[in-house]
Order: sequence, then structure tokens, then C-alpha cells
Amino acid sequence: MLAAAAVLGWLRTRAAPALAVALLAGCSPGPVNSPYAQGREGDNILYTAFAQRSPKYLDPAKSYSTDETPFTYSIYEPLYGYDYLARPYKLVPKTAASIDNPVYYDQAGQRLPQDAPGEQVAVSVYDIRIKPGIKFQPHPALARGASGGYRYWPLAPGELEHKFGIDDFPETGTRELLADDYVYAFRRLASPRVASPIYGVMAEHIVGLREYGEQLKKQDQPPAAPQAGRAWLDLRQSGFDGVQALGPHTLRIKVKGKYPQFKYWLAMTFTAPVPWEADRFYQQPGMAEHNLSFNTWPLGTGPYMLSASIPNRRHVLSRNPNFRGEPYPCQGEPGDAAAGLLADCGKLTPFVDKVVFTLEKESVPLMGKFLQGYYDIPQADRGDYGVAMRVAAGDSAQKASLYRDHGIQLRSSTEAQVYYLGFNWRDPVVGQGDTPEQREKNRKLRQAVGIAFNWEQYVSIFENDEAQVAYGPVPPGVLGYQDLPQGINSQIYTLEDGRAVRRPLDYARQLLKEAGYPEGREARTGKPLILHFDSAGGMGSSAMLDWMRRQLASINVELEVRATDYNRFQDKMRSGSAQMFMWGWVADYPDAENFLFLLYGPNAKVATGGENASNYQNPEFDRLFEQMRFLDDGPEKAALVHRMIAIVQRDAPWMFGYFPKSGGAYQAWVGNAKPTQMVRNTLQFYRIDPALRAQKIKEWNTPRWWPLWLLAAVFAFGAYLAWRTARRRDRATALAHHDTARRP
Repeated sequence: MLAAAAVLGWLRTRAAPALAVALLAGCSPGPVNSPYAQGREGDNILYTAFAQRSPKYLDPAKSYSTDETPFTYSIYEPLYGYDYLARPYKLVPKTAASIDNPVYYDQAGQRLPQDAPGEQVAVSVYDIRIKPGIKFQPHPALARGASGGYRYWPLAPGELEHKFGIDDFPETGTRELLADDYVYAFRRLASPRVASPIYGVMAEHIVGLREYGEQLKKQDQPPAAPQAGRAWLDLRQSGFDGVQALGPHTLRIKVKGKYPQFKYWLAMTFTAPVPWEADRFYQQPGMAEHNLSFNTWPLGTGPYMLSASIPNRRHVLSRNPNFRGEPYPCQGEPGDAAAGLLADCGKLTPFVDKVVFTLEKESVPLMGKFLQGYYDIPQADRGDYGVAMRVAAGDSAQKASLYRDHGIQLRSSTEAQVYYLGFNWRDPVVGQGDTPEQREKNRKLRQAVGIAFNWEQYVSIFENDEAQVAYGPVPPGVLGYQDLPQGINSQIYTLEDGRAVRRPLDYARQLLKEAGYPEGREARTGKPLILHFDSAGGMGSSAMLDWMRRQLASINVELEVRATDYNRFQDKMRSGSAQMFMWGWVADYPDAENFLFLLYGPNAKVATGGENASNYQNPEFDRLFEQMRFLDDGPEKAALVHRMIAIVQRDAPWMFGYFPKSGGAYQAWVGNAKPTQMVRNTLQFYRIDPALRAQKIKEWNTPRWWPLWLLAAVFAFGAYLAWRTARRRDRATALAHHDTARRP
């Protein structure tokens, strides 16, 4: 019986535990790849992911990266913001009581009428009233002791030990938002210790800010003994005339000249309020070593506060208990009501109690968990997942069916961005030209190339139809944009049945002939026309470049690609030696000025180092631009924008290219979802149906028991066969011993 005993022993010590482990895995409370504990799917929490690294800068004066905006625009509140649903984009007050026009003064300090010409305005004065009663989130920097002094200023010796997060401080406090908090924030922009990326722009426009920055540089000298450390730079002790508090709830900002676009900067978190107490709190010795700063633990008045943070692993935004609530918008663009985006009209936001961000280094497991229902939105700061899923659904009927069965919402919107192919205005072949005759010929050459270059096909192939072909430089959502039929570029297209139809290649060939290049050859010498495209890819061959060559070959024009590294490409752009190039622009704010200044002569890259990469010059365009930049939004401004667009359509310094789309992917239980890259405080508007989420997660991830039962049956049958074989062997051995014992 030794063999049978050995088998039974093996069953007890090896196989039985293995089967038990398999069965326990099948009976486990939830799949092992869920990013949160079982049962939390029923909570009013939005789950999303972040990739690569934790946000680097959450200090409002420094933050300038897209991956930081879901945090900064949820925690901080600028004076203004954007209506979540309205298109064209519309400014709305946040902490400000209203959006009021500035008062204008001339050089002598005399007040001017509101319609005064922009060149007469020396100073624009913005007096902004702040809503009373707004409170900062609970924070230890604002905590008070029994005597009324600040609890954590100064810190007692050893008090910082074991404290690496704001949640490690047991006592917190709050206070009312005051105009002085905005004053302090503007002063921080000039601080050499902060090194704000927006300081240069603000110093160009705000009275006295540049001089104040120079003053702070002189004042903030390193200590004679480095080991002593640098004392707190108290910005309350000195200021400048351009930003002042007229009272507890009135802020005054003085802007040089007339600059209507300044109001858009007040919708960015660069200008969000900063309480001086927090600045002082974080400047205490040991704070930096414990990773305690504005960059890691911000303090604001917004709908959410950072309540948990494990770098490169997990971050949690929790509802700010001191937030007053902000009504959900009641109006949107056409189609919003049908999409259910107006159902929460007038209800106070935020709707979600917490937002949990979990690190996902790879896109494949992230998408897998999204399809299992564990993430409500793949990534809150990115619009490419929705675009990718829309493309995948178009390419695969199986994926389209899967997304449809899961009820995944794939929505897209055209962004305030433009990608174009530019002609260098300084180039003798494709540029402006020196004589009237040459200018006309070069213009016809650019138009011929523009007709041959089929952007509809480009968008279909290289953008997977997730972009909108541009007829001009101003994108949708911005005042001055015109859809068809008014917005058509009649130099390149004709209008047929309400659709833009690219002019035929024969028309382009005729333009080419009139430009002096019949059949793509120079009329005087017979040499083939060769145009040069400069790229920063480092490779002269790619699918896109090959496609570009074929476009121009359709009108017998050769395209030579001059590929180089990015630094060399930038040098060529600065020197004006590139002939044709691809360029793009992402708007800082939704105003036509932020796109048309890319074609304004005084902004030419070669002459001034500006953003006019084509070095385009047109006196009439420049004159209209100087009028338009001083106008407030309205019919007069829109009419000027239309005239300027018509000028550049005819001159063709750009092939206008396309406006990219941003796509959102949202689970069926996510409400109020509208993709946008311009409106950044989107988290407060989302709504979650936790019951539906819990139901779907259970439905999509229910364990399949039959494989385990089949495994158990196979195991039992195998064990039985092993037992029978071992028993027969034992019997045979026993009989053999018996026969041996009976022999004489």
C-alpha cells in the first residue's frame, strides 16, 4: 500500500491546496485589477487615471501643463471663467460679482468715453467687485490657536516630524476671500523665487509690474551665510500701482493702453488668489524637505481640495466643504438639450463628492479597465482617448458593437487650435515678390498649390476624420468664425448644394500657367518647378511626406523635403530660410486676435522674433488688425474679422489646414459630459449614477464558474485514475511477495 499512500499524500499536500487556491480565486470578492476596493463602485466618486508622472506644478503661478489643469482649475478660482456649454466661448464671473468694462484714461489722466479710439487710451482701469462670503478650503496655514494666533506659525521644534501631507496636520482653519489675496497673487508672479512662466506677458501689460519684478530681484539677495537659509519674502511689505485693493472686496488692475483681451487672462489660474498665510506657512524650514509646498498641496476656494496624494500612484480631490456651490448652466449650443446636457439647469455644482486619479503607465491596461467599468473617464485632461475609440469603432464592427453594448459615450468637439502649411513671405518663389507683376504671379502659384493640396484627404488619412478642414485661420467657437456658406474660401473652393467642393486640378494648372510655370516648368528656362518643404522630423521619407509629394505631382510640381533636427529647423525659421513648413497654434484664449496676430506684420518672426512664422506683410490687414484688437466683442469686431479673413484667403500666405478635434470617452453613467480643451474646470459639472455603475461592473465582470467546476471534475477523475493505478500496483507487489514466500 506504499504507492497508494504516496499518491494520497501528494493529493493532500499538493493538489488539494492548488484546487483550493483556484476555487478561492474564483470566489474572490472582486477582480484583482480593480483600482479601488470592492463596494466603492456604489459611492458618488468619479474614477479616472493619469499617466507617466504626478503633476509637477500645482502652484497657480507656475502651473502651465495640460496634465495639471484638472487639479488647478478644480482647486483654484480665478476672477472669471468660461460658460461650460456656450459656443462661441463666453466669459462668466467666478469669484467676481460681474464682468464689467474697464474705464479708459488718456495720457493726461482724463477719463475717455467707452468708444474712444484705442490709440488715445493710455491706461485701462479694471475695478472688479468680488463676491463677499467666499471661503478658502480648510487648511493648516489658516488654523488659529486658542489665543487667536496662527497655530502652525511658527512651527515648534520637531513639530514637522512625520508630517508629509496636509492631512498630517490635525488642525485646520479658513477665512474669507479678500481682494488682497488677488493682490498678493499678482505680486507672486513677479517674485524671483516663483519664476512664473507668465510673468513676461503680464509685465508687458500691467502698469508697474516689470519695475516691481526688478525691485524684488534686488531685494531678494541670498544670505551671507548659506546655512542660515533664506527668510520668507513677505510680499505685503511692498507693492506697485498696477494692482491694488480698494477695499475688502474691490480689486483694481491698471493695464497699459487698451487691451480688451486682458479679461481672458483673468480666467486663467495664473491670476487665482493666494493667501499670504499659506505662502508664509510653506516657507518655514523643513517644508521643502517634506515635499510640502503650493506645488504639492495647493490652497484655493474652488469646488474641490486635494485630500490625498501619493506621488506617482494616487491623488484624490474631495468636495471643498466651504464651497458655496455654483449653478449648472441653463443654456448651451444647438444639440445640447437633446444630448441631456441641460437636465441639471440651475442645480448647484459640484455633483460628485470625490475624484480619484490612479496612475496607469500604459494605455492598454487603462483601456482594459475602462471597458470593465472601473474608470468612468480614461483621463480627465486628455481628448485623444475619445478620438482613438471613435477611430477604432469606425475600423472595427466588433469594437463598435462592444462600445455600443456598453453604452459608452464618444463625443467630440472642434478645438480652438489650428494646423497650417505656411509659405515664407520672404522667399522669392512662394513669397510676396518684389514687383506688382511678381506678386500677382506668386499669389497664383500659392493658390494653385493650395487647390492641389487636398486637405480633406489629409484629414481622412492622417487625422482619421477627427479634424475639421479649415477655410480660414479662425476656428469654431471663436467670435468671427463663419460656417458655410459665408465662411467658404472661394479662392480654393466652390459651393455646390451647400457643400464646399475643391476647385478642379485643371483650374490649378491654369493658375500655375499664369504664374509663369506652364506644365510645372519655368516658362523662361524650361526647368521644372521644385518647391522645398522643411520639416523637423529628421527623416525625408514618411507616409505623410510621400502623400504631400503626390499632391503637388498632380499639377507637375516637384516637392523636395529638407528634413533636419528640431534645433536646426528652428534656426531656419528664425532666419527665414525655410520655404514651406507645417506649423500649429493652440489658443491661449478664445479670441480671434489670438489667431490673427499670427499674420500681423509687426509680429514677423525674422524681423521681431514674433509668432508670425510666415513673415506675412499686408498693410491693409495690419491696419484692420490694429482696429480689431481694440474692439470689444460685437458685430463691429466680427465684421472686421471677416474682412481680414477674406484678405488672407486671397493672399494665401497659409494653406489653412485643419482644426483638430478633441474627443471624450465617457461611461453610460457619466452625465453632463461635453469634451473641451478650453474650459478647464469640467470636473465640477460631471454627474455620476453610482447604482448603474455598480450594476454594470457586476454584469461585465461576473466570474465564470463552469471552467472551475470542469477543472475540478478533471482533477477528480485524474486523481481517481491515479489511485486505481497505484492500488493495482500495490496488489501486484503484494501477490509477488506472497508467491515468493511460498516457494521452497
